[in-house]
Amino acid sequence: MKRNVILATSLAATLGIAACDGFKEALTAHVDVVARAGTQELSVTRLADLLGNAKVPLRKDVANAVADIWISYQLLGYAAARDDSLRDEKAADAAMWSMIAQEKSRAFYEKVSKDWNRVDSAALPARYAAGDMFAARHILLMSPREGMSQASRDSVRAELEKIRRTVTAANFADVAKAKSQDGSKANGGALGVFPPGAMVPEFENAIKALKPGEVSGIVETQFGFHLIKRQSYDEVAREFAQAYAQIAVQRAESLYMTGMEKAADVSVKSGAAKLVKDVAQDVDAHRDDKATLVTWKGGSLSAARLVQWMAAMPPQARIREQIAQAPDTAIPYFLKQIARNELVLRAADSAKIGPDTAALANIRNQFYGQVAGAMSELRVSPFFLKDSAKTTAERERLAASRIDAYFDLLLAEQAQFVNVPEPVTAALRAKYESRVVAAGIERALERAAKIRQVADSTRAAQQPASAVPMPGGEPAKAPPAPEKKP
Repeated sequence: MKRNVILATSLAATLGIAACDGFKEALTAHVDVVARAGTQELSVTRLADLLGNAKVPLRKDVANAVADIWISYQLLGYAAARDDSLRDEKAADAAMWSMIAQEKSRAFYEKVSKDWNRVDSAALPARYAAGDMFAARHILLMSPREGMSQASRDSVRAELEKIRRTVTAANFADVAKAKSQDGSKANGGALGVFPPGAMVPEFENAIKALKPGEVSGIVETQFGFHLIKRQSYDEVAREFAQAYAQIAVQRAESLYMTGMEKAADVSVKSGAAKLVKDVAQDVDAHRDDKATLVTWKGGSLSAARLVQWMAAMPPQARIREQIAQAPDTAIPYFLKQIARNELVLRAADSAKIGPDTAALANIRNQFYGQVAGAMSELRVSPFFLKDSAKTTAERERLAASRIDAYFDLLLAEQAQFVNVPEPVTAALRAKYESRVVAAGIERALERAAKIRQVADSTRAAQQPASAVPMPGGEPAKAPPAPEKKP
């Protein structure tokens, strides 16, 4: 998508010819237009009517989202009118880059991580004894510090003291099954294998003070009073070996990625946090933004590329909301994680690692299916349009009218939302002209607010008068008595 660039007069004079195109575009832009898609325009008046009569919040981000959806729908219709189902391998590969990247990363990790999970089994008992990971059983009598009197807590402690006198390492599991009060009771108090830092400090300190096979005295935590047994290696040998192998893989991966990042000299640009938050607030405005966020030897991460990475993240991650709420100090770490992904992809490309022919064909077919599905749901498939209109111009008008009619129903909550997947949106905007006019959004919101105010006032006026006197008002009048019949 081409962005609208508005330059100040002084800047235009300084830059000379390079500024002329942007300045001309600013002068010729229609002030009554919110968005353009192909040959179609979304006017300020139409968007104001849609928003003003809908139940959506009248906010800039909502208006931008509505305009973006309108663009995606209209571009689908515009492409369909030209009998363009986007069945182009290069376009499909560019649109589905994240799935291709995922395949590259997976294949690359398989190659470099073959030995990461290899562990010297003879060294495992020593690693367990050294506390690389812990395994424990416990007997817990609930006694929360809040909401329980000291006398009651003392009584619980005294009860556990009686139990402690009967507990040994051999019968610990049986006693836990009979006496413990938490969810581990059925498993004899077993908590499994866990790394340092997984438990509350009082509990972990007690485990560290025990040798494998030993039982603690009474340990108090925020949950109540515990007896803890640090299990022997023989009790958890298999479970520990599996967990330790996973830790070994994580450590090896961390060392590998840290080394790759250091060798590439990854550096986050100053002021990057603000730009990242700007991107999260208005993704569409930064689709072509080449501003640099991170640099490394032989490459960099631009704002436009960040848009692509954000779009590739699952919706449930709510990445835009997370970025908006994150402190600026967290943003560099986020950017370095993305830079690491880029370095992995570069390494995979250097090693000529990627999806095989079958996997690539499957990815492309998924994209073609997304295009066909969205067009069909909006009733603008090339087949349907050809059946009803002969010329390209006629098919454009037909597709636009169908989408406009659907859009009315959608904003009135009378139609189900048709999702245009991000790969399809990206492919359409890369191929066809579209843009959002920021000034048009502002004007549409102003008009929508007036429409909403008038509608609210009309509804209030149509409400029946209350029979209950309101504070400061006149007392309600009693209804007239019925006429007596002779």
